[in-house]
Formats: sequence, C-alpha cells, structure tokens
Amino acid sequence: MANTVESVKELEFTPCGEVFPSPRDWRDQFIYFLLVDRFDNNQDAIPPYDPNTAPRGRDPEHGDKFQGGNLKGVTRRLDYIRNLGCTAIWLSPIFKNRQEKDDSYHGYGIQHFLEIDKRFGTLEDLQELVRQAHARALYIILDIILNHTGDNWAYPGDYPYYYWPAAPAPFDFGFWREVDPTPGFQEDDAVWPVELQDPECYKRRGQIWNWNDHDQALNGDFQSLKELDIARPKVLDTLIKIYKYWIAVADIDGYRVDTVKHMESSATAIFCNAVREYAKRIGKHNFFIFGEVVGDDLTLQRYIGRNSRIEGTNERFPSLDACLDFPLYFILEEVIKGFKNPAELRERYERFKTLYADHGEASRYFVTFVDNHDQMSRPYRRFMHGNPYPQQAVLALGYLLTSQGIPCIYYGTEQGFDGGGEDDEYVRECMFGGAWGAFDTTGVQFFNEQHQIYQGIETIARIRAQEPALRYGRLYFRELSEDGNTFGYPTTGHCTLAYSRVLDTDEVLVALNLDLTGRNDYLSVDRNLTPPGSEMIDLLHGGAPLSVEETSFGRAFVRVPLQGLQIAILKRRQ
Repeated sequence: MANTVESVKELEFTPCGEVFPSPRDWRDQFIYFLLVDRFDNNQDAIPPYDPNTAPRGRDPEHGDKFQGGNLKGVTRRLDYIRNLGCTAIWLSPIFKNRQEKDDSYHGYGIQHFLEIDKRFGTLEDLQELVRQAHARALYIILDIILNHTGDNWAYPGDYPYYYWPAAPAPFDFGFWREVDPTPGFQEDDAVWPVELQDPECYKRRGQIWNWNDHDQALNGDFQSLKELDIARPKVLDTLIKIYKYWIAVADIDGYRVDTVKHMESSATAIFCNAVREYAKRIGKHNFFIFGEVVGDDLTLQRYIGRNSRIEGTNERFPSLDACLDFPLYFILEEVIKGFKNPAELRERYERFKTLYADHGEASRYFVTFVDNHDQMSRPYRRFMHGNPYPQQAVLALGYLLTSQGIPCIYYGTEQGFDGGGEDDEYVRECMFGGAWGAFDTTGVQFFNEQHQIYQGIETIARIRAQEPALRYGRLYFRELSEDGNTFGYPTTGHCTLAYSRVLDTDEVLVALNLDLTGRNDYLSVDRNLTPPGSEMIDLLHGGAPLSVEETSFGRAFVRVPLQGLQIAILKRRQ
C-alpha cells in the first residue's frame, strides 16, 4: 500500500506549517454548507442556467450516483462563497469511501479514515483549498463521523441482520469485504486504519428498524453502515488520533459531528475535549465542534450549554460548542410562509430564559438553518419547493442572519433550488449541472451572483457583519399595532414579525413582512435605548428617517412601512 497511511502509529501531530488562528467568536461567522460531489467539478465552459433554454429531463437513475464534484471545484468557487457574505465553509465528508460503490457520493460510509477519496481529490487538493480559503479569511469545517464506518464487513452469510433485543450480543462476525484477490488486505479492502480491523471494535447488533427505540438508536447499524463501539478505549483513542491528524496536516478550523444522538454521551465528551485541547496546544484556541442532534431544546441541552440550567439529572455531558438548531428548523419555514402562528417562534425563545442562566449568550450554542441535506420533518424537499415567492427565501435567511445563532446556508438555496421528491438525492442537486442539475436540468451551472436571492442575502449579511448587536445581542420580540393605540403580539401568520437585538446601548429593530401585500404597522421599541423624539434609519434600504413616537400611556414605537415580503433593519440615528 504505497503512499498510504495504514496505522495511527504512523501519524505525526506537529502542524505542517503556520497555524491559522481561530475566530474570536463563531457568532461572527456565516457558514456555507456544501456537498463536495454536488458543488463544482472544476470544469470550464459549462453554460450558465437559462430557464428558457436549459436542457430538461434528468434521469432519476443518476440522482444517487457520483456526479464529479471535487475539492478543486470548491477552491475555484471560494470567491463566489465569500461574495455571498459567508465566512466559513462546511464540507461534507471527504474521506475515502468504498471504491466499488457508486452511491456513496455523500461521503458518510468511510472505508479509510486517513485518506481523501480520490473521487474528490488528494491531500494536496485539501491543503490547497484550506490555504486559499484562509487567504480570503474563510474558515474550513469538516463533516466527520465517529459512530460508524462504511459497509466494510458482513454478518455471516452476508445476510442483513436486524436489531433483536433478546438476541445474545454481539452477533457473530462474518467476513471483511475485499475487492482485491491478492492475499492480505489491500488499500480498497476492509477498513483502515489497521486499528479498526478488529471485529471487537464493532457493536455487531444488526440494523436499526425502530428509530424511536433508544437502545437500537444507540447500538444498531445505520442500514448497512457498521456501528463502531466508541465506548471502547481502543476505538475512541483511534478516532481521537485520526481527527487530530487532520487538523495537523490540513489546518482545519472546525468539525461538524454526525449523528451525535447515536453515540454514548460520555465518549462524545471525551472525544470533543481531547480534540479541543490539542487544537489549543497548537494555537487554535477556539476550534469549533458542533453536532447533529435531532431533538427538542431539552435534548440539545445534554450536549451544549455550560451556561444551561439542568436540574435533577446526572446525564449531562456538555461536549459540543453548538448543535444544529433543529428546534428552530421544525417551525421557522412555516412561520415565514405564514402557515404557523409566530407565537410558536416567540415561545421557543422565551424558554431560553429558563434553560440558560444568561439567555443572551445562548446564541453561541446554535447553528441555524432552513435547508439541509437530510430531511427530518418535511421529507425530501427544500424551502423553495413549490414556492413561487423567491423573496420568502430572503426573509428566511434574513431571519437567520439577524436572530440568535450562527447562521448556515445550504448550497443552492441562494439560487432558489427547489428540490423535492421521493428520496434525499432530490435535495442534493448539482450546482455545476452534470446529470443531476437543479430544476430538472442537465449540463448547466448555477453560480449566478446576480440572482435575486443571492443579492438579498449578501446585503443582509453585510449589515450583520457591521452590527455587533445582530451577532451577540439579546433578542426580544416586539408587539405591534395597526392603529397606534392597541398593541399586541401577532396572532396570525400573515403579519409583520418584529424583534429587537439589544447589546449594551444599541437596539437594532428587525421587521419582516410575512404578508404578500404591503403593511404599515406601528412597532414597539425600547424607550430607554430608542426614546421618543429620536429617529431610526433603515440600514438595508436607506430612505428618509422614521420618527420614534409614543402613545398616551408611554409606549415608544416607530411606524414602519413595508412592501409585501420585505425586510427592514432599523437602528437609532446618531
């Protein structure tokens, strides 16, 4: 196995060069998440998408196959990402998957944890991508897997074994999958590093069939992907060394950890703290580790929140810096589209006051999103699926950029991708066209910086970068009035959604018109920070200043005219 690393004993943890420092606060960042295979294939002369002339008629057989995106393609699109206003890039898993399989384009079925999948490129390609990103003040986050490997071995007879609680555990080990008949394991055989070639490294309990059963979710296999026993010290030590190595060799800035709920919390905490300590030792003092935890706020609190209030439980391992904000994801789309009462959104943040000692600082614990490569509540469709109003996507991303949390955009949302279908590949369209392009197209690319949604997001992201209150401030939803006398929170979906971000003496008022028609509501403000007689300016659209007035009973308010589906970001004029 020439030029490959076979064992963690061979690894060197001294950084290959000067270490790029971590950001001071990850709330300053705006993350762009992309699937490497679906983003760009580094090929020139691909025509831009034209809705009038683009070739239509994708072959569904291509949807779950490799399309040819690679690391060099990401590198050449760094300015596209940076111009959108994003400052960090989250890459889907790039490590070597089984080479005989053509359906592991997503990267989550790893066969060799210490190699880049050749379909994505080389180690040198990754290093060059990181260097070019850092030169543009962009951070690189890798998607990593701890709890399972690819389908690298089989149960006896190569039959599909399913989780059976009453069965003696573990099931017998069958055999390692080999594609090279040469005696001994070759680089495409079994699993690497060699430390993971012990059957005792795996739980061997069979596939999960009841995802609501905690024991199955913790111990079972993800379909054909084989569950690692990370509670074993040997396995955990191997994984820690693997992911320390990638920081050393490629100067990575953060990790997104897959399927955190399917791992023992104590082992996850040990892993995260070990990696974080290593990163600090080499000079990355704020290495970012966030995870996928699908659940409510109480579930997320088990993994985050050194600031959190949790009583009456010993099961608490605050190992992650942040979690993907699924509680927000489960309600935000319907609120923005007017299908849900905004009270559900407001009540979610009100709970922060009881869950966190400092609810303003809770914003550091959440990576917020509206589109994702996995669909947990609305099977296989994007925000824009069946939606004729592109400005609603701007409202949704505008909300992420101006509310609490670290905002994240999924590739293609800025181009209005509207994927939807019977499988997850329908929300994993190609930006570069290929055989699985967006909008049922083939052979056209979608890197249009003049797109309405792209432009809208870029403008809001620029304001966010200029206003500390939009990144760190406390969040307060504001009451509104149609007549200037009777104020209250909106009770219907088609309304003005207004909230303030408050930091020290700054108040930034955000107003989103969720209605298709214009509105002219009176919006409450903090009279101590934005007193009657002062003026507010719209940082997004400019125009004449708006006067802050007061009611007969002393409430301060500003009247904000909004066109249909318009957003305004207002601040007191100095």
